[in-house]
Amino acid sequence: MHSEGLFAPSTAEAARQRYDSLGPASQTVVREVAKSMAFDQEEYDERVTTSVVTTARDALFASLLEVTVGTREEFDNWCENRAYEPELTGSDSVDHVVWHPIAFEDSVVGATFQSEERAAIGTLRRQAFGRYYRDHLRNDA
Repeated sequence: MHSEGLFAPSTAEAARQRYDSLGPASQTVVREVAKSMAFDQEEYDERVTTSVVTTARDALFASLLEVTVGTREEFDNWCENRAYEPELTGSDSVDHVVWHPIAFEDSVVGATFQSEERAAIGTLRRQAFGRYYRDHLRNDA
């Protein structure tokens, strides 16, 4: 069992603060990508919208979520020691699970996988963001 990522917010407010802190980084990433694509000022102004920067911030936030990777048995044991409601996607007949607890929702979101760990981690992070964080972060804006 191992963990990857930088943060697992314990409260909706902690998630909000982390999301807000990623604003400048997302703007820099978008600006540098546009520069590498040789956008002139007119094209930059036309194509780099608030929505583009928000999408970059969403992706940064999701990609930095801490996840745990382990066997199905390790996931089941982890769940037994907590009062979280598990939401697991994927097949019951595979050996591994990647998961991320959403403490302020008393929930844990997980995805099963057999051999494609990187893909499972990416999928889980997008699911966690879309199902749990997006509404908290966007409704508070």
